[in-house]
Amino acid sequence: MMRAFFVCFFLLAAGHTLAQAVPVAICDILAHPSTYDGRVIQVSGTVVSGFDEFVIKDRSCGQPIDGIWLSYPEGTKAKAGPSAMLTLQLAANSPAKPVASTRPPVILDRNKEFKRFDDALAAQPKTQGLCLGCPRYAVSATLTGRIDAVDAPALARRGGKFSLLRGFGNMNRYPARLVLQSVSNVSETEIDYSKPAAATGPGIPLGLSADQVARAAAAFGTDAGDIGLVVNFGVPNSLRKDEDTDAKHDSPDGLLIFVTIDAERLKGGLSEGMAHLGTHIAAARGACLGGVDPYRRRKQGKYTHASRGIPSVEQRLDRFGSRTPASARHELVSYGLVGPRTLSRAVPF
Repeated sequence: MMRAFFVCFFLLAAGHTLAQAVPVAICDILAHPSTYDGRVIQVSGTVVSGFDEFVIKDRSCGQPIDGIWLSYPEGTKAKAGPSAMLTLQLAANSPAKPVASTRPPVILDRNKEFKRFDDALAAQPKTQGLCLGCPRYAVSATLTGRIDAVDAPALARRGGKFSLLRGFGNMNRYPARLVLQSVSNVSETEIDYSKPAAATGPGIPLGLSADQVARAAAAFGTDAGDIGLVVNFGVPNSLRKDEDTDAKHDSPDGLLIFVTIDAERLKGGLSEGMAHLGTHIAAARGACLGGVDPYRRRKQGKYTHASRGIPSVEQRLDRFGSRTPASARHELVSYGLVGPRTLSRAVPF
C-alpha cells in the first residue's frame, strides 16, 4: 500500500512539472540563455544527432551557436545521441572548484513518441561509402525539459592551469542544454544523400590532412605521464553522473578531458573519428596559449584521406585500453592507427 502511494505521488508530481512547462522559442533562449537556467520549458525545432552534435536547432537565430544541446537524464538507456563527444571538467588540482548544481531532477517519459523519436535519430543512413555521424532522417519535434544555461561558454587559465570552465555539450561550447523530459509532435523525413544539399548536414567527411592527423595523434599523449584524458565507449547521450562534483584526479594543466565514442555507429570510420577528436583535444589544450579557439564554429569541409601509414599515429594513439570493444580494436589496428599491443594498456583512472 505504501509503495502504491509513493508511485501515485511520483506520477502526480511528474504531471505537475509537465503542466508548468512554458513554450519558448529557441532563438529567445539563445539570445538570453541564463534567463532560463533551471526552468522547465517547451521548444520546437529540428533535432540533429550527428558526429559530435545532439541538438535542437533553429538556424534563423543568427547566433554563433544555433542550437541547444540535448541530453537525456542520467542513466537513460537509449540509442540516439552523438557518435562521439568530448567534454571538459576542471581537475582536482585546478585553482577553482565546481559549484554543486541545485537544479531540479528530470524524469524522462519513455512513451511511444519518445521511442519513435529515439529510433529515428539513431537510424543509419543510406549512403554510398561512409559519412561519420550522418543521420538517416531529418527529425522535427516538440521537446519539454529543463534548461541548464550560462551567459556564455568560457575556458580560461590562471597561473598555468585552467581555472574557468562554463558551457555544455561537445567541448562545453554550448551556452544552453535541454535535459529531456518528454517528446511530442515527432516527424521524420528521409534524407536523400544523392542531392548536394545533403552534404552540408551534421556528419563529417572522411579523411584529414597529414598535419591534422599528426596533431590529433599527439593530443592523445604517450605512455609517459598522466595527461588527464579518459576514453570510454558507449552512446554519449545522457548526463554524466559526476559532472558537477569535485574531480578526483589531477592533470598537468588542471583540465580533465572525457572522450566517449559510439563505436558501433562509427564502424568502418572509427580511425577517422578518433583523429577528428584528437584535433578537438589539441584545440582545448591550446586554449589561451595562442592555440586554436576551442569554441570557434567548426566549418564543414572535405579533406584528402591521408590518415593511413603515418608512423606517429601508431606511436601515440595508445590511450584506449582494455575496455575497447573487439570490433573497434580490429578496425584501429587494421587502419594502422594503433599497434596490437597498444590496446592492451589500461585507460588511466
